[in-house]
Amino acid sequence: MEVAVALALTRPETTELVTRGAARLLQALGHAPLLEFPLPNGRRADIMALGAKGELSVVEVKSSVEDFRVDRKWGEYAPYCDAFSFAVPPDFPREILPEDAGLIVADGFGGAVLRPAPAVPLAPARRKALLLQFARLAAFRALA
Repeated sequence: MEVAVALALTRPETTELVTRGAARLLQALGHAPLLEFPLPNGRRADIMALGAKGELSVVEVKSSVEDFRVDRKWGEYAPYCDAFSFAVPPDFPREILPEDAGLIVADGFGGAVLRPAPAVPLAPARRKALLLQFARLAAFRALA
C-alpha cells in the first residue's frame, strides 16, 4: 500500500515557485519579465514586466498570509507601473487581497490571471526613465 506524503515547503521555496510560475505566465502573455527590479524609491519589485506596447507591470509575490500582513511595501510600487498585481500560491486566501490590484495564482509551472490589474498609465517622463532602466538592467543581466 502506498502512502501519499505531503511535503511542506519553506516560505522562500514557495516564493521562488510562485515567482517562476508568474514569470512564465507573463512570458506566455507576451510580456518580458525581470525579477528583483530596483525602483527609484529604493524599493525592489519582485517582478517588473514590459509589455509589447511599452506598458510596465509590477507583480508582488506573496507566499503566505503572514508575508502579506507583515510586508506592506507594495503600496509604494504603484507610482512606477501602469498595472499592479499580486501573485500568490493556489492555496492562498484570496479574499484578503485588495480588490484594486490584479490577481495571479501561480505555482512552479505557470499561472493564471484571476483578476486583471486596473490600468493607470504612467506619466511620459517617468515611463521613459523606467524603460531606460529596464533596458539597461536587462542588457547587464544578459551579459552576466
